[in-house]
Amino acid sequence: MTTLAPPSFSWTGGGIHVEVLAGAGLLAGLYAGAWLLRQSPRPRHLPVLFGGGLLALVLALNGPLHDLSDYYLFSAHMVQHLVLALVVPPLLLSGTPGWMADAVLGPVLAWRPSAAVARGLTRPLPALAIYAGTMAAWHLPPLYGAALDNHAWHVVQHLTMLATATVAWWPVLSPASRLPALPYAAQLLYVFVFGIPMTVVAALVTNADQVLYPFYDAAPRLFGLTPLEDQRLGGLIMWVPAGVVPLIVFSVVYFRWVAAEREDFA
Repeated sequence: MTTLAPPSFSWTGGGIHVEVLAGAGLLAGLYAGAWLLRQSPRPRHLPVLFGGGLLALVLALNGPLHDLSDYYLFSAHMVQHLVLALVVPPLLLSGTPGWMADAVLGPVLAWRPSAAVARGLTRPLPALAIYAGTMAAWHLPPLYGAALDNHAWHVVQHLTMLATATVAWWPVLSPASRLPALPYAAQLLYVFVFGIPMTVVAALVTNADQVLYPFYDAAPRLFGLTPLEDQRLGGLIMWVPAGVVPLIVFSVVYFRWVAAEREDFA
């Protein structure tokens, strides 16, 4: 294992990844350009949601949370993973208007092989299976350790988590008319099982009686946490939001369904 010399931790400092800032800036620029060129009505809350997703992405992968995750605490790394899986994708999808999503997906759906792949991946069972498999695989000690020891693998870890979480949220939050979200009743069932994969991983981590990740066992200690306490805290950080976030989404979907039913009978 490669030994890193961690910088002195500061709540007002932290590492900066230029590629993350550039990627977020590019997405923001493309979104703003398309938004300003659109002549039809544009709900003002959508840019706020999309911008919030980009801001969450930047804050998760830079600054003090970056340093805590990469050098010191497993629990901080779990906060980072939760943001990538449960915060960034829902905000980005919720903030993307349907016309923009359809325009981006147009070339993909115009070619039959890529259209078949896109439709297959965004169906409930494949979407959830890919997400669950990715989350479980990256938290296996060998793969997790490889990501911490090698920056390129760490980038792959975060990109695959972000991509598969976006696919997993698609059946509920799809803004595209050509790859639409599930009907409301099916959304409720889907959201009910959405948090199970992360809950299972979190339970295994929390209940482990030994440190699973040698990197954090050897890392400098902060806040008086032992490596095992840090690991259990990280497991709980995964466990609770994995249940709470789907519950919130479940409630939102339910009330949307009720509102839609009222409109149909009005």
